[in-house]
Amino acid sequence: MLWSIDIGRIAGTVVRIHITFLLFLAWIFVASWVTGGPQAAWNGLAFLILIFLCVLLHEFGHILTARQFGVATPDVTLLPIGGVARLERIPEKPSEEFLIAIAGPIVNVVIAGLLIGLAGAKIGTQHLTAIDSAQLSMIDRLAAVNLFIAAFNMIPAFPMDGGRVLRALLAIRLGHLRATEVAATVGQFFAFVLGFLGLFGNPILIFIAIFVYLAASSEAQLVSIRAMSRDVPVNAAMMTQYATLAPNAHIDEAVDTLLRTSQRDFPVVDGDGRLIGLLGRDEMIRALKQLGPDARVADAMQSEVPTVGARACLEEAFRLLQEKQAPAVGVTDTAGRLVGLVSSETIAEMLMVREALPSGLRFGPWGRRPQGV
Repeated sequence: MLWSIDIGRIAGTVVRIHITFLLFLAWIFVASWVTGGPQAAWNGLAFLILIFLCVLLHEFGHILTARQFGVATPDVTLLPIGGVARLERIPEKPSEEFLIAIAGPIVNVVIAGLLIGLAGAKIGTQHLTAIDSAQLSMIDRLAAVNLFIAAFNMIPAFPMDGGRVLRALLAIRLGHLRATEVAATVGQFFAFVLGFLGLFGNPILIFIAIFVYLAASSEAQLVSIRAMSRDVPVNAAMMTQYATLAPNAHIDEAVDTLLRTSQRDFPVVDGDGRLIGLLGRDEMIRALKQLGPDARVADAMQSEVPTVGARACLEEAFRLLQEKQAPAVGVTDTAGRLVGLVSSETIAEMLMVREALPSGLRFGPWGRRPQGV
């Protein structure tokens, strides 16, 4: 995620802090200092750090459960609104998605239980309604916050855990695609409710509502694209006319190619036409600044580029784009030579063309209907 700082690695997962999270901590510290003095500032900062430690444990509940089903978890990022654990894929098997989704809130319930049972925290109506009150002990407030995090995340709306739990339960009867559509609609309804409440109460709810609405729409679109791409050959959405770069070419030559074309990402191929890397516009400009125009393309390129065979289905290329967070997927022939590139843009263009076709008209990868059919 952009504007994030790596702070370490836990159990093989990179932990990152978004710059806005640090700004949020600074703002809370200064605001508390102004209103309550230095002691209030340090207490407020310590409490906030403990909250986000619980959020981190929540995310690792998802991460460690996902690993039990073979789902890789490259990183987790802390944001002012919570944490985001990146899973390389979301399992389509309902039981697996259910367990991964429910694991996070369970962690928060367990933390609250430990604080109550071992640290003597008290939970009552006054604690749940006055979490931000300095009159309550930090232990009581922390237990209440964990229960609130668990309850809030169980709202049945993407990207909250409750939305994924709802989809998993619906998928048992409806299938993954239809369950996603229903869960996304429910999520958008809750987004409108949160936005309406935000108009008469906390304005932050409006921003959360916008985030939830967009996330629900995005989730439904991604699942729809994956479903539509299952029976489509990869050559339906691959780009075959593109400029390539040689690994020993200078960066200034790559810049000239950039200026002469409309490409953003350039495949780097060896003398036999095999894909060995990918050089994007941003990497190219960064290398020009840091290494100079005489640097080699091989010194700046991304060497790990996912590939699929020319006979593969588009679903496989789309899956790699999502899991590897790659700008493009290379398509190779039986000899390993590069014959095309698939990117999010080429898939989007293919889908726009497909949706624009009049009813009954087909061409290209979907075939043309025979006369009289």
